[in-house]
Amino acid sequence: MAKKPDHPISKGSRSAARGAPVVPDANGLPSREQILTFIAEHPGQAGKREIARFFGVSGGARIALKRMLKEFGEEGLVSKERKRLAPAGTLPAVSVLLIVERDADGDFVAQPVSWNDDKTGVPRVLLVQSRGRPLVPAPGIGDRVLARVSPDAAAESGFPYTARVIKVLEKRAPSILGVVRSTIDGERRIEPVDRKQSEYSLAAEDLNGAKDGDLVAIEVKRMTRYGLSAARVIEVIGAMHSEKAVSLIAIHAHNIPHIFPPPVLEAAERAQPAPISGVREDWRPMPLVTIDPADAKDHDDAVHAEPDSDPENPGGFIVTVAIADVAWYVRPGSPLDREALKRGNSVYFPDRVVPMLPERISNDLCSLREGEDRPAIAVRMQFTAEGKKKFHWFHRIMMRSAAKLSYQQAQAAIDGRPDDKTGPLLDPVLKPLWDAYAVMKRGRDQREPLDLDLPERKVIVGPDGAIERIVVPERLDAHRLIEEYMIQANVAAAETLERKKSPLVYRVHDAPSLAKLESLREFLASIEMNLPRGGNLRPGHFNTILGKVKDTEHQALVNEVVLRSQSQAVYSPENIGHFGLNLRRYAHFTSPIRRYADLIVHRALVRSLELGEGGLPDGAETDLEAIAQEISGAERRAMAAERETIDRLVAHWLADRIGAMFSGRIAGVTRSGLFVKLDETGADGFVPIGSIGADFFDYDEARHAVIGSRTGEMHQLGDRVEVKLVEVAPIAGALRFQLVSDGRHVPKGERRVVERGFRNAIGRPGGKPRPGAPVGAKAGGKPRAGTKRR
Repeated sequence: MAKKPDHPISKGSRSAARGAPVVPDANGLPSREQILTFIAEHPGQAGKREIARFFGVSGGARIALKRMLKEFGEEGLVSKERKRLAPAGTLPAVSVLLIVERDADGDFVAQPVSWNDDKTGVPRVLLVQSRGRPLVPAPGIGDRVLARVSPDAAAESGFPYTARVIKVLEKRAPSILGVVRSTIDGERRIEPVDRKQSEYSLAAEDLNGAKDGDLVAIEVKRMTRYGLSAARVIEVIGAMHSEKAVSLIAIHAHNIPHIFPPPVLEAAERAQPAPISGVREDWRPMPLVTIDPADAKDHDDAVHAEPDSDPENPGGFIVTVAIADVAWYVRPGSPLDREALKRGNSVYFPDRVVPMLPERISNDLCSLREGEDRPAIAVRMQFTAEGKKKFHWFHRIMMRSAAKLSYQQAQAAIDGRPDDKTGPLLDPVLKPLWDAYAVMKRGRDQREPLDLDLPERKVIVGPDGAIERIVVPERLDAHRLIEEYMIQANVAAAETLERKKSPLVYRVHDAPSLAKLESLREFLASIEMNLPRGGNLRPGHFNTILGKVKDTEHQALVNEVVLRSQSQAVYSPENIGHFGLNLRRYAHFTSPIRRYADLIVHRALVRSLELGEGGLPDGAETDLEAIAQEISGAERRAMAAERETIDRLVAHWLADRIGAMFSGRIAGVTRSGLFVKLDETGADGFVPIGSIGADFFDYDEARHAVIGSRTGEMHQLGDRVEVKLVEVAPIAGALRFQLVSDGRHVPKGERRVVERGFRNAIGRPGGKPRPGAPVGAKAGGKPRAGTKRR
């Protein structure tokens, strides 16, 4: 196995072309191939400075080198991590890995928690024994670890990478979830929720009160080489029709910590209300209000606005955003802090929340309750009449919320329907909030963030945990107001910390990759639309396209394809800006109760502005890269768990409607079939390509469509369709449909050379899928959607 050199990169340490001499061109630069080879030989170590030093590039040639490296990035040849370059599709030198299995020799095999290269599959990494003392605790399958990664250039291990574990970040829970099933002969077995696991036998004395059909947590009692291994029930969770059971499936499947250890709960109970002392200012007379969803249990932001009295800022406003001072209660290195980092964020299910912090902190001491004193960190921002932010100031305060309002309640008051609570607040509080928003909206419109129109459905469950209804909440100006206030507060936090040269975790959103842009460009050409070429595309270019299709048959389709062309927002200590919001610097500051990233920003502000206790500790910057990777992974984990829980709930709800007809829209197209989203519920189901008529169907990636090679029948992303529900797998949350409606006809001359799809699973057009084949979205893999989390 090739050993990573321990010594720093220096000229002559290795040839940039495997022994070939370095011959600069007329501009003093080596060839592209030599630079790319050098980057490949030093992944994650080589930056512009190291490359210039190695090749002896100096003077004006450094500008040409910088231009060349930028071109490499635009062409997708290299990726950049903290000013260090690596070939595209390679792992950083230090990565967060998930241990997934053991190989034939018993060694652990892992894969990266974060992997955004669409061209290559997720790499597998062989974990080798760390030098020195063994790790405590020892790593195991399902654990998340921080590891130092090295490419295995000689491929001696059989893996593209090897890694040595630095630290075990999270241990997987030892229990297994499954459903108790009785066989015909009266024996009981455990059907694991994870279909990759084998069944277990269950003796009567090991039931622990569980009944047939119950979802239970088990531990393995005895492993056997032949036959079924034995297990015992350690917890009865409930019947499978309850939402409690469904959400716990997702919690277990994604290893989401949901039980607070006793030391964490004890620390939370010992916490006392923050005093007004030192640098904390008394802002209790200011009529700050909270505006949240009607069912919100914790309130971490409050707002206020007033006309600016400065004669040099006519028509301007002073906007105040106050955020719960979580940093006062959750100190670095404490049990509360370690548990919050492990969780990364709160996870929201239809009728339960897995909080990042115990209720004593999140729903009590830090929740900005109406009429109660609460500590906060506030930012006051000065806006001009054109919506441009001129100045901002941060303060550590004690506040008292004047009112707890819902979005609908505040909007109704502005629309002329005040109630007993909002009536007295309308003129002094609510109207200035909306007037300030009108000013801020002018600045937002000039900034032109990405403006996608993708309605989101909300699942409403009843007391028994079953679905009562699924609704599309109305998008109100009250929602937009709070969103814009929070965005501007986040920008102010990032600007202040940059000015103070403080380490922080940014919320970054990269521009779409060249490959995705080209794919979008090909698709738009298929509907006679154009996307400008060039390397300086802004969100406004996409908004122009979205504006052209508004209220047309292509509106849903184009919005979906534009979303899929976007990169995923992540956390990073290195700033690359936020493409979707069209902001140069952006950091999450406004939700420290439910996001660890915001807590880091609060601590950085406390330290940089000398606001008292609870600031970022010395040396914290060395940990931020690993923390950013960890909380980015926790965010994706939460999104997947929330989505899968809704899928399972809807599958349970539809289980007795086999054979029913539904209207929907094609939400995904793959080589193996179509994903259809139902209008009634928003549920996703799968239509195997072999069940679509008696024809060969070719996959046209550019059009996001499948097209019959003989009939020319086309089914395209965004098309409206009629389907029949033919199979439901509630535990997996999967649905299988049969397409009932016909597609559109594409003339033979308009059909292009595309990738051949499948007739069906058994090779006969129009045949049924093979028996035992997985159903629903699991059959072909659910298409990855972009994220709307900013």
